[in-house]
Amino acid sequence: MFFTTKAEYGVRLLIEIGRQGQDHPISLKVIADTENLPLAYLERIVALLKRAGLVQSTRGAHGGYVLARKPEEIRMDEVVLVLEGSLAPMECFVDDRAEDGSGRVLCSHHDDSGRGCATKLLWTRVQVGVTNTLAQTSLAELIDFQTRQLPRAGERAAPDARTPTHA
Repeated sequence: MFFTTKAEYGVRLLIEIGRQGQDHPISLKVIADTENLPLAYLERIVALLKRAGLVQSTRGAHGGYVLARKPEEIRMDEVVLVLEGSLAPMECFVDDRAEDGSGRVLCSHHDDSGRGCATKLLWTRVQVGVTNTLAQTSLAELIDFQTRQLPRAGERAAPDARTPTHA
């Protein structure tokens, strides 16, 4: 299962916004420069995140973006669904996510009426595993992990701050 740059950049964007804290809005320009990401693409991504109620914008000289909820309340399954639209593991599968939260994977090769695709069990397990991992990961965890490694956007890194640590 591959996620697009929309999910990757969106998560990176949320981490940087979250690292600044609720009282310190950050501009997309600062994030784009710090993370070396295309500003125009970040503008499209942040519009999706704002529409989903994950970020808020503030105007003015010190305007920018802040999280709309506490980082502990933002789960990565919600973020990836907002950005990607689906967690289906294969193009031939349809993620039939119902309003009640019960999702199932349908094979588009045939009507899925009892017989099912020969590999459906495997891809369903893959989807459940990925979905569970995303659901169990909060934005707060990612912010904490990132904070231990790097300074906030706009600050200078310590000489060896980019050296990854083992989690």
